[in-house]
Amino acid sequence: MTVQTAGSTRTAPVRAVAAKESLGSRLAGAVSGGLVRVFLILVGLFWLVPTIGLLLSSLRSPQDMSSGGWWQVFTEPSQLTFDSYRKLLENGDITGSLVNTVLITVPATVLVVVVGSLAGYAFAWMEFPGRDWWFLAVVGLLVVPVQVALIPIAELFGSVGLFGTVLGVVLFHTGFGLPFAVFLLRNFFAEIPRELLEAARLDGAGELRLFARVVMPLGGPAIASLGIFQFLWVWNDMLVALVFTKSGTQPITVALQTQVRQFGNNIDVLAPGAFISMVIPLAVFFAFQRQFVSGVMAGAVK
Repeated sequence: MTVQTAGSTRTAPVRAVAAKESLGSRLAGAVSGGLVRVFLILVGLFWLVPTIGLLLSSLRSPQDMSSGGWWQVFTEPSQLTFDSYRKLLENGDITGSLVNTVLITVPATVLVVVVGSLAGYAFAWMEFPGRDWWFLAVVGLLVVPVQVALIPIAELFGSVGLFGTVLGVVLFHTGFGLPFAVFLLRNFFAEIPRELLEAARLDGAGELRLFARVVMPLGGPAIASLGIFQFLWVWNDMLVALVFTKSGTQPITVALQTQVRQFGNNIDVLAPGAFISMVIPLAVFFAFQRQFVSGVMAGAVK
C-alpha cells in the first residue's frame, strides 16, 4: 500500500510542466544552434547567386561570355575586366536613360511622400466636411489597376502635350502612388497620442508647424518605408515607361529592352547596364534599412 502526501501530489504537475519547458527550451536551442545558422547562410548565398553571376558576367568580355559560363572566372581570374563598363559609359542611350530614370524616380518619390504625408495628417487629425467619405474614396482607388488607366490617361496627356515627356511619367506614378501613401500614413498618424498634439496646440503651434515639428519626426519610420516602396516601384517600372515615354525620355528599363531588340548580341552593354539598374535600388534599400524595419515593426505593433 502506497501513501501519497499532499506535497507529492502537488509536485507531479510541476514536474510535468518543467519537463515540457525543458523540451521546448531544448528545441529552441536546437533551432538557434550553429547548424541552422549555417543553413540560413547557405540559403542567403543561394539567393545571391543570380546577382553574383550578373556581376561577374558584366566583368567579362563578350568572347569569354560566349565561350563559357560566368563561373569560369574562379579558375581564370584574368577574364575580369572593366571594359564593359567603359563601353557602357560611351553608350549615350544607356547613360541618358539612366539620367532619365533618376529624373523620373526622385520627383515621383518626393511628391508622393510630401503630398501623402500632408493628406494623411489631414485625414487623421483635421476636421472637414465629408472627411470619412473622402478617405473611403481614396482607399477605393487602391483597387484600380494601372492597366485600366493607361489608354485614357495617355489620351489625356496627348491632348495637353504631356505624352512622351518625363513630367507625364512623373505625374502618372505620383497619381497612382498617392492612394497607398495616404492610406498608410493616415493609419500611422492616427496612432499618435492626441494629448501630444493638444499640448503642442496649447503652446501656440499651428497646423503646419505641428505637422513639421511633431508629426513628421514621429512618422519618420513610416515615411521612410513609403519612400522605399515608391522608389523601388518607380525605378523598376517598365509598363508605364513603355507607354508614356519615347526616344530621349526612356528610363533604363526600356533602354535595356531596346538594346535587346536592336542588338541581340550586345551583351557587353546589357550585363553592366542591368547590374547598375539593379544595384542602385539595392543601395537605397540598405541605406534606409533601419528606418524601413522600424516602420514595419511599428505598424505590426499598432
